[in-house]
Amino acid sequence: MNQRLLSLDVMRGVIMILLAAESAHLYWSLDSLSSTGFFHEIVQQFFHHPWNGLRAWDLVQPAFMTMAGAALYISWHYKSLQGVTWRQNFKHIALRCGKLFIFGTALHCVYAGRLVWELWNVLTQLSVTTIIAYLIIRRPIVFQLVVSLLLLIATECMYRCFLLPGFEAPFAQGHNFGAYMDTVLMGKINPDGWVTINFIPTAAHTIWGVLAGRLLISGASWRRKITWLVIAGIIGLIAGYGLDAAGVTPIIKRISTSSFVLVSGGWVMLLLALIYWLTDVRGHVRYAWIATAVGMNAIFIYLFFETVGVQWVNPTTGIFVKGFTAMIGVPEEIREVLSALTVLALEWGLCYGLYKKKMFFKI
Repeated sequence: MNQRLLSLDVMRGVIMILLAAESAHLYWSLDSLSSTGFFHEIVQQFFHHPWNGLRAWDLVQPAFMTMAGAALYISWHYKSLQGVTWRQNFKHIALRCGKLFIFGTALHCVYAGRLVWELWNVLTQLSVTTIIAYLIIRRPIVFQLVVSLLLLIATECMYRCFLLPGFEAPFAQGHNFGAYMDTVLMGKINPDGWVTINFIPTAAHTIWGVLAGRLLISGASWRRKITWLVIAGIIGLIAGYGLDAAGVTPIIKRISTSSFVLVSGGWVMLLLALIYWLTDVRGHVRYAWIATAVGMNAIFIYLFFETVGVQWVNPTTGIFVKGFTAMIGVPEEIREVLSALTVLALEWGLCYGLYKKKMFFKI
């Protein structure tokens, strides 16, 4: 019988709500309220670190990748119990990844307002990391761990060994091997420092998600499950922060250095342990529906707020919210916050309506 883990639905839902808030420009509007002080520093945690360092927002994509890996294993496990072979399921996985790749590249066309060939979207990256994780999903735990570490070692080697004219600085923005590969694959460099080959190191996140899903539906006691998640998290934090502190490899989210992957993976495992303990173990589920309503339609709502949301819901909502609040004298900065919160509420309401009708979009 399929063992549904509420913790995974909650965590996935929280991730999507955070992403929807970004799309609604909530963090931008909050940041405009103050440029200094404690409040400003807190709001900065909802923006990516400009280069060498780590902020809370840098953990969202690793968590997204990890949850995808966990769902991948759980789905495969129960299908295998029903007699579905790995090869039969691979056709489904390959088709799904193909759709993810198309959606990811299409979103960049939407952002640009014209046809472009860009491979930086998280869905495009996920389409590749999912295939990598599935190819070894039947292998022993140690084998999967070794592969994940080899991916990080391969990343280190690529950045350190392939020093080309203009791209000879391994960890400098726009002058590293990842940026060079973007000129080969797309003929351009991302102005914010993101690189396509991030899918190589971040495949480790998806593999670790597979292992987490395998652990959470195993017959081990909840104490043992949480212990292993915490141990994995602590190891990741020590290794990642250690590499950065020792000056070996800086923590850089935008090129997914090995230290970043380890640190972010560590934090995600600790967060998963906490949410698993709160929901599936302790049963604190009274308000879980707020997140699960969104988490169970994750890809749908992501595509919605990145397209219809940004292009229509945001500005249309702003017409009315900003217009009426301006009439009663609400300051402009507050109007922006209220408009963003209204957009977020509307998009959550859409997910809740689908959730109540048991309408879940799969790809």
